[in-house]
Amino acid sequence: MNKTKVIGKVIRAICIMDHPIPNTNNASSIQIILPQKQLNRINDIYVTMVSSDHAVCAKGLYIAIISTTVETANPEAEIEPALKLLGNSLEMFISINDLHEPTNDCKAENLFITKSYDATSHFESASLDVLDIYEKITGEKLDLNIEPSEEDEY
Repeated sequence: MNKTKVIGKVIRAICIMDHPIPNTNNASSIQIILPQKQLNRINDIYVTMVSSDHAVCAKGLYIAIISTTVETANPEAEIEPALKLLGNSLEMFISINDLHEPTNDCKAENLFITKSYDATSHFESASLDVLDIYEKITGEKLDLNIEPSEEDEY
C-alpha cells in the first residue's frame, strides 16, 4: 500500500506577534529568504509575514511563518537566525513533518499523487508539481499563454 517515500523533513514555525518584523519599514506583509551560503547551510530559510491587512488575524497582530528543510538532528536550532529577525513572539507553534514523494506507477494505477509541500514559501515547486501531474494525466503540457476568444472578451 506504500505509494510514497520519505525524502526528508521540513520544520515550520508559526509565530503570532504584536509587531511587524523589525527593520522592514513596518511592512504589513513581507517575504524574506535567508540564503543558505550566508548561513553555512545546504538549504535557504524562508520567512513570510502577513497581518490583519490580509484578513488572517486580528487587527494589531502579525503572523510570521518560518520554514526550512531539516539538515541536522536539532531542527529548532536551524531556524534560530530567522527567529532572531522576528523579535519577540506572543505565541509560537513548531512542527516537523516528513516530506513525501510518490513512488507508485501513476499511469498504471490511474492514481496521481502530489509531492509534499516543501519549505519554500512561494509555492513554485508546488505549482510545478501540479503542472507535471496535469501533463501525466492529459499527455500534454498546460499552455498558460492561451489568448482569450472573442466570446471571452465580452
